[in-house]
Amino acid sequence: MNRRDFLKSLATAAAVAVATSLAPNVSFAAQEEVPTPQDDLTWRKAPCRFCGTGCGLLIATQNDRAVAVKGDPDSPVNRGLCCVKGYHSILALYGADRLTTALVRKEGKLVETPITEALDLVAQKMQETIDTTGKDSVAIYGSGQWTIPDGYVASKLMKGLVGTNNLEANARLCMASAVTGFLTSFGLDEPMGSYADIDYADVFVLWGNNMAEMHPVLFSRMLEERRKRPHIKIIDLATRTTRTSAAADRSILFLPQADLAIANAICYEIIRKGWVHEEFMRAHVAVKQGKTNIGYGLEDNFAFTDEMTDLDWEAYKSYLADYAPDKVAELTGVSAKDLRFLAALYGDPNKKVTSFWCMGINQHVRGTWMNNLVYNIHLLVGKISSPGNSPFSLTGQPSACGTVREVGTLTQALPSGPVTSEDARKKAAEIWKVPVENIPDKPTFHTVEMFRALDRGDIRFIWIQVTNPMVSMPKLARYREGALKEDRFVVVSDVYPTPTTDIADVVLPSAMWIEREGMFGNSERRTQHWEQLVPPPGEAMSDTWQLIEVARRLGYGEWFPWSQEEHIKAIWDEYTSFHANPKHAMASYELLKERPGVVWPIVDGKETIWRYNADFDPAAQGHDSQYYFYGKPEGKAWLIHRPYEPAAESPDEAYPYWLCTGRVVEHWHTGSMTRRIPVLHRAMPHGYVELNPQDARRLGIRTGDKVRVVSRRGETILPASVNQRGAPAPMQVFVPFFDESMLINEVTIDAFCPISKEPDYKKCAVRIEKVS
Repeated sequence: MNRRDFLKSLATAAAVAVATSLAPNVSFAAQEEVPTPQDDLTWRKAPCRFCGTGCGLLIATQNDRAVAVKGDPDSPVNRGLCCVKGYHSILALYGADRLTTALVRKEGKLVETPITEALDLVAQKMQETIDTTGKDSVAIYGSGQWTIPDGYVASKLMKGLVGTNNLEANARLCMASAVTGFLTSFGLDEPMGSYADIDYADVFVLWGNNMAEMHPVLFSRMLEERRKRPHIKIIDLATRTTRTSAAADRSILFLPQADLAIANAICYEIIRKGWVHEEFMRAHVAVKQGKTNIGYGLEDNFAFTDEMTDLDWEAYKSYLADYAPDKVAELTGVSAKDLRFLAALYGDPNKKVTSFWCMGINQHVRGTWMNNLVYNIHLLVGKISSPGNSPFSLTGQPSACGTVREVGTLTQALPSGPVTSEDARKKAAEIWKVPVENIPDKPTFHTVEMFRALDRGDIRFIWIQVTNPMVSMPKLARYREGALKEDRFVVVSDVYPTPTTDIADVVLPSAMWIEREGMFGNSERRTQHWEQLVPPPGEAMSDTWQLIEVARRLGYGEWFPWSQEEHIKAIWDEYTSFHANPKHAMASYELLKERPGVVWPIVDGKETIWRYNADFDPAAQGHDSQYYFYGKPEGKAWLIHRPYEPAAESPDEAYPYWLCTGRVVEHWHTGSMTRRIPVLHRAMPHGYVELNPQDARRLGIRTGDKVRVVSRRGETILPASVNQRGAPAPMQVFVPFFDESMLINEVTIDAFCPISKEPDYKKCAVRIEKVS
């Protein structure tokens, strides 16, 4: 049975436990024997495998299989609650087509091969490529699903030993704008808030963030707080009507790309109404401006460097005059009354306000700017770094923060800072025991450019771990064709067959989640450890150990001397030496094992829940004021003026609709795991294109009709969805990207934010055709 037939067969598979709501319960995996009664089970902790919330789970095992899962009531994140994916998470381990042995392409076909032989071949091809075309012709592409040890070993191998910065991760596609937003506004990529803000805030503004489906446990916490404190308001600010809209106190729809103008209109109105916290601004904020008309990254080898200059307060106010609510109402699609309403929420000194966002702001050709603009709003009113007052970017993967951002598995980063910093390179060289000259001082290829380089031939060898780029990359056809060129060598480490394993020369079977020991780091700086709970199937091996095995074959064994039994602790101890600062330390291995997650920095055994505030953060103490933004000169955050600029591509006569892509609550990202969970697959068996009811009537389209979505780059056919889960605004369509048989990324554009290099999956122009 091929993979697509197998996935279709799941729709008729016998359901195991059904959990379609967020009510706490326990779900059992199907077993050959009746499980031991629940009261007799031994439960062990692990963070959830899906999304970046970092929910704590308790998992029971029997006969070397996970048999039950429930929320951990001791976890400060979810307090015993789970979403539908969490309650069925262990079933992702047991799909019938699980990869259990290595595969090597021979005469055009993938053939089962002993894993030791496959690892020999990976090392051989990697070394041959380095010898033939140079160290910058090899690359590793990892993931925000990598554990912290996975990412750390990959960084040490590539940047410290091979000597190339050709290391990237798929978090570039989802969180890079959050990184550059933090760096530009505060000087450090270190979130200042906490999920505890939910317990204190009076107002939640959700910027393009369908939390009811994307972060359902956090959204449930918000709803529970509103039940207990009825004055709480939840504002859904979005481009389509969703389940979040239905639960919000106010739903405000805006036109695609107009969030830039909305944020500036809020800033204008705050100043006009006299709501600026002037004392906070004088003491803690510097006003800046960057370059404008910065492009969209559509050309190969696109390069951009921002440049900050001081901006006078009166000049800043003058710029904002263009964003008076009456002036931008038509541009934004939001009435002047609603724009003033939003400003009043932020400006009210008696209300604590938390802003949440995720992909809507980050996957944006001006994603860095949008992060800056939300920070601007909070800085103007002094509502930041205190309980309930927080601008908070949520992550979409379990360790996008812990592995990618903290460890530094992007081309420009090291565990100790940017590769351009001599101090950061010296520190890494000292800890890794390599010459500092080994570590290049310039970034190479970010994710989109890495796959462009693979297409061009600048990269000839790429090792892809824990991600599925042949479903997730925008403008997908180009990058798939590039990977299939004759003189390219592609290695893929995964747990199931995917469209990415389809193009591989070597497939390595990976141990998944609780089949190995590891750590994740979530959105609120919480590091979570778990023990190996069950053995991996067949020859499956952790991604960490695969990397170590190849490193040893390349001659780097002395830098990876650890045994399998103790390597995770040894890696953690070495990694945390990068943070050996009494006011910036990470938890010890022993402390991580004791608790259901530990928030860093940890000072004298105490977690730092809010940053930059001397009441909570020891690193901010010892100065003359309550707030100290120690990532910036003079301890001042930067309010950066960022104007409205249009999207890379807008609808026209030939392609009159906006396309937005995203996720659904049942499935996670490309669906390679959740589509193998029968109850989730039955609940959402295939992709769809969501149309506005008025557009559907005009086009004669009903739910279930086949619809062709066409752009300048490609097309795909999906069934229509009208008046079902959500409703786009007129002349807009929405498509989730989890279905590999309906590849919407054949249609999307590979434009990106020139600062963060994160692609915009939310805006491109398409036409809609009913298929007869």
